[in-house]
This record gives sequence, C-alpha cells and structure tokens, in this order.
Amino acid sequence: MPLPQEFHDIAKRVNNWGRWGADDEIGTLNLITRRVVRDAAACVRSGRRVPLALPLRQDGVQTGAIPGRVNPLHTMTAVNQEIFGPGTVAISDDVVTMGLQAATHWDGLTHVSHSGRLYNNRPADSITAHGGATRLGIEKATPIASRGLLLDVARAHGTDRLPGGHVVTPEDLDTAEELAGARVRAGDVVLVRTGQMRHYLAGDRQSYAFPSPGLSLRTPEWFHARDVAAVANDTLTFEIFPPEIRNLWLPVHALDLVEMGMLQGQNWNLEELSEVCAAERRWTFFLSAMAEPFVGGSGTPVAPVAIL
Repeated sequence: MPLPQEFHDIAKRVNNWGRWGADDEIGTLNLITRRVVRDAAACVRSGRRVPLALPLRQDGVQTGAIPGRVNPLHTMTAVNQEIFGPGTVAISDDVVTMGLQAATHWDGLTHVSHSGRLYNNRPADSITAHGGATRLGIEKATPIASRGLLLDVARAHGTDRLPGGHVVTPEDLDTAEELAGARVRAGDVVLVRTGQMRHYLAGDRQSYAFPSPGLSLRTPEWFHARDVAAVANDTLTFEIFPPEIRNLWLPVHALDLVEMGMLQGQNWNLEELSEVCAAERRWTFFLSAMAEPFVGGSGTPVAPVAIL
C-alpha cells in the first residue's frame, strides 16, 4: 500500500535534510557535542557498569523470518596449531558469519529508504550490491558516547512486560520520563524498555519476535522535538509489530532513519539496567555505544555499556 498522507505530514515535520549541511552523513549524531559528552560524564558516580548487549550465539534472536539475517555462525579456523613448527607457540583462531543486525545492533541510515530516497535526500540506488552503502554507511557514525536516559515504559505501567499489542505512544514516553524524574536533553540517547526481552531471556524467541510491543508512528515527533541523538529499545522490530496501521510496514524506521537521520537500536537487553536504575532511583547514566565501522554497512553490532 502507498504511504498514507499521515506519514507524509509527519515526515515534513521531522525532516532534518540540510540541517547540518548538504554533505552531512551522520544526522542527529551531530547533536552529541563535546559539551554534551562533558555533561554526560557527570552522570558517573559509582562507576557501576551495566552491559546491554546480548551474547552473540548461534541460537540467537533471529528466527529466520528475515531473509539472510543469520544468527552468528562461529567456526574455529585453527585450534592450538603450531604454525611455526613442533614445540613453538600454538595459536587458535576463529571466524564468524552473521547478519550485522542479527543481535544487539544499530540500524544505519541506509537500512531503509522510501520514495527512492535516503537521509539528506541521497538516492536509494547509492546502495550497491558489491559496495554496500556508498554514502551514509555505518562507518561514518561518529563515536556514540553521551548521556543515556532509560524510559522504562513497562515499569511506568506497573508491569514487568508490556503486552504484545501495546503501542508505545508519546504519552507513554511522558509517563516514563516522569518516573525517571529527568527530562530528555538535546544529544541524549534514549533507551525505551518494554520488557519484551524477558521472552527471549526465558528461552522463547518466537514470542519475543511476534507479536511485539513497540514504538508508535507518533513517537518520531516526540524525539525530534527534544533533539534526541539516537534511540534504542528491547525488541526485535523496534516499532509495534504487527503495525498499528494495517499494511503500513516500518513507517517508524522510515521517519527515524530517512527523515530525521537518527540511528535506532534493537535487541538491547535493558533488564538489568531497569533493576539497577530502580534501586538507585536514577535513570540517567553515561552511555558508550560505539558503532563498529563496517565500511558500506547498513547496520552494525554494538556492545553498549551504561555507566552509573
């Protein structure tokens, strides 16, 4: 089905094309300035580190529903091999084949397109079969180190996990912001917890995948108004799935990545962070979430860490 007028109206309101110049390839990561990073460092008090990445494993979150997005296939290429001769130092080595967005990851700005265009009015055909993303590749992403803010929507609703059909609205984000007692600031990286990850951690990846709570078509305007640098959550699809508007697939992806130029992350494990934030009664922290610089990549695995 063609993109409806509602989508195009929102797209006009959140569009950042040209905001940082015609040659810009990093979008809202421009909002993570040196001052933002210095202020973010002030969030570190105890030095407690909370990892947010899932282990990279062959029985990971991917179910096969997305063609080609395989869980990590780990192969040993050498096991205690004395390559310089008997009695010399032995080496072990290995190789991994995986989808760049198979587990905890960032979606790059070329992950989706619409109407033949990518962020900053780049043509979608600048992505090639052999070279990948010739513009806007994930390797262009600047270091992602900023203040993180956990918007624990599930906890704000008084539950461990939102039901599969729950559409996370701007009103939900407001409520979670009130729970946090902190306002989103320009340059923040916002983490939205639905509790959906609990399915996967319990060994049920099918229930984790579908149906899934997720972000509403109306949330990009909320992030745009607050100058958020990037957004991640604890689901496979990021936005509500099945979609809130029948047959309108991945509209939030298109608004975030194409119109705003805002990276979005999926499959982030926010369960331990939720408990730590609730125990310490603070939901802001220093977040390190560097993108692996795969040249031409449309996404990248990431091992984010929240430091409190």
